[in-house]
Amino acid sequence: MDNSHFLPRLLEFLDASTTPFHAVENLARRLDAAGYARLQEHEDWDLGPHQRAYVVRNGGSLVALRAGRDCRQQGLRMVGAHTDSPCLRVKPMAELREHGCLRLGVEVYGGVLLNPWFDRDLSLAGRVHYVDSSGDLRFALIAFERPIAVVPSLAIHLDREANQSRTINAQRDIPPLLATLHSGDSGTESIDFRSLLAERIREQHEGADVARVLDYELSFHDTQPAAITGLTGQFISSARLDNLLSCFSGVEALLDSDPDVPALLVCNDHEEVGSASSSGAAGPLLLSVLERLVGTGDALRKLLARSMLISADNAHALHPNYADRHDSNHGPKLNGGPVIKVNANQRYASNSATQALFRHLCGQLDIPVQSFVARTDMACGSTIGPITASELGVRTLDVGIPQLAMHSIRELCGSEDPLTLARALSAFQSLPELPEMN
Repeated sequence: MDNSHFLPRLLEFLDASTTPFHAVENLARRLDAAGYARLQEHEDWDLGPHQRAYVVRNGGSLVALRAGRDCRQQGLRMVGAHTDSPCLRVKPMAELREHGCLRLGVEVYGGVLLNPWFDRDLSLAGRVHYVDSSGDLRFALIAFERPIAVVPSLAIHLDREANQSRTINAQRDIPPLLATLHSGDSGTESIDFRSLLAERIREQHEGADVARVLDYELSFHDTQPAAITGLTGQFISSARLDNLLSCFSGVEALLDSDPDVPALLVCNDHEEVGSASSSGAAGPLLLSVLERLVGTGDALRKLLARSMLISADNAHALHPNYADRHDSNHGPKLNGGPVIKVNANQRYASNSATQALFRHLCGQLDIPVQSFVARTDMACGSTIGPITASELGVRTLDVGIPQLAMHSIRELCGSEDPLTLARALSAFQSLPELPEMN
């Protein structure tokens, strides 16, 4: 792997993966091209040695598995990430027709940094379920692929205190504006949102037979493409770096690592809202896959005892304008290498044994390693790491690359760090044996 090929494909993935559904579709295409077979949960599986396969649940979560030479004896080298990002989700009865304007009501999904959503060119993407003219239930992924909405700011003349004390009411202030409803040649006064969705399905899916749109899961997103930026190209600026970057690095590591070593990649949806869903890290998806691989009882417990999980989720880089928000000894820097995330209260699942293994691996690759510990007087976020460790009892490490503007509509990371993370994960997934850690 080298950055001249890695970075352009990463940027393409970031732009194309506007929702968890699109992210999983793009991950699946990469796995298909590498010879992985797509499995269905309702069918029988035959996962013998050297089998390579993946399974998708609810469209937004994926588990990819490489059985390797002998997973029962070697255990699994697992990498976990998440496909969702904070955003604005469209409500079921969304149309707001007031004051001559068409807006859409939205819910805030996850811990969104709301201010940056104002005055951006927004588009819409997601999953739509519909019935065709025969009465059969179907679904399709859609993306409008152009700016169709904006959340306009209130002018400074009408809010003189905006730069000192501006607050945002999520119900009142952020419904995106789509159109005016003036009568005339445009006919916008008769716009029907579900009809727009049906039309978009037909356009994107070769004249699909759409009789009536029933339901949808749609998210607004920024239309500005991901870019290499900074004076000397040292940064990546993009939406959804948290945590599509780890998903991409994870799949590249899986495909680059030793095929004889049993390995697994899990990309869960719903991490940003607590992971408590059928396809989230607190749900049964990963356990179900492992049980179908080796069975239950002692066989499963032995597999997990020989396995390890690296939870890959971005870390808070030291912000040069707000350096005091970091512990003075734990301020990760952009392009400074992967970050081990530590929390004494188990908001991260790292321990000294899993940390030491990762540091040793990175040392062999001449990859620098950083550490993040939150200030003791500030709250700490979490990841799928502690959730998965609690569910499975598997030893776990939390790592990530440093980034700025986490949970903004536009985030920033170093342009060297994604490949560095992928190289470290590939080395981990090439380990034929794990050292004794007890």
